[in-house]
Amino acid sequence: MAEEGLRPIIVKRIKKGGGGHHGGAWKIAYADFVTAMMAFFLLMWLLGSTTKGDLNGISEYFKTPLKVAMEGGSGSGDSSSLIKGGGKDLTRSEGQVKASDDPQVKKTYNLTAAKAALEAEENQRLKALKERIENRIDANPLLKKYKEQLLLDLTNDGLRIQIVDEQNRPMFALAKAELQPYTKDILHEIGIVLNDVPNRISLSGHTDSTPYMSDAGYSNWELSADRANASRRELIVGGMQDAKVLRVVGLASAVNLDKEDPFNPINRRISIIVMNKRAEEAVLRDGKKQIEVGGDEAPASAVPAAVAAPSAPPVRK
Repeated sequence: MAEEGLRPIIVKRIKKGGGGHHGGAWKIAYADFVTAMMAFFLLMWLLGSTTKGDLNGISEYFKTPLKVAMEGGSGSGDSSSLIKGGGKDLTRSEGQVKASDDPQVKKTYNLTAAKAALEAEENQRLKALKERIENRIDANPLLKKYKEQLLLDLTNDGLRIQIVDEQNRPMFALAKAELQPYTKDILHEIGIVLNDVPNRISLSGHTDSTPYMSDAGYSNWELSADRANASRRELIVGGMQDAKVLRVVGLASAVNLDKEDPFNPINRRISIIVMNKRAEEAVLRDGKKQIEVGGDEAPASAVPAAVAAPSAPPVRK
């Protein structure tokens, strides 16, 4: 009887699962969403950075992929208008040839034409400088009196400005490199205007052919060089930048202005050359080479030793 009153004990084990709305399935969905957004933005970026012609070519490719795959981008009789493995190249016009299609077509630059253009521009600048100097002389009553002693002309090497002597109006003191007051005024006016152009200058001093040499060996060569250097100093006093001077030389009577009369006072002069680029490069390239400066071309033998001692008392100028 006692055994009949006993009931069996049943143990229920409940397994707690990780599913339901508290599970991790949402993470997979979110990852898919982020991936899709990245792909979308990448597509939009590609569409925005691709030219219209390329987009049309891609569209043409997807319209007939089998045809393009079989022909390989050629065989349609229009190989020049098909992208290899793709559609038509709509980025070029009909019949247009690209430089890359022809290996013989190369980009070249005409250096000769560019150099000629620069030289023409420089010549115009020097012409304008010549006009400005002439205008300053005409506007200054003091300088206008000496207009006949100022010779301005354009040469192969630039603008040449010559200040020459007259019989009764020399530029320098007798047998010295001392400038007369009116010569200083002329150089002051010229000096300030020379800053208007970037060109550098060359100065040369000249005497006439009257032979001269002192007991100390001081000759027309030294005198012409000292006068050229005195003119350089006065140009700087007038406002010209010192760095503009590239060369100062004394040529004595080696290059007379009046070749018919070597004793003409006009041969006693200071020559200022506002050099063009070609003349400047020639001086820098070879300091020993005498370049033509509008007729101021000294021979290689023109050295002080070539001047013989006078056989008669000299007449100084």
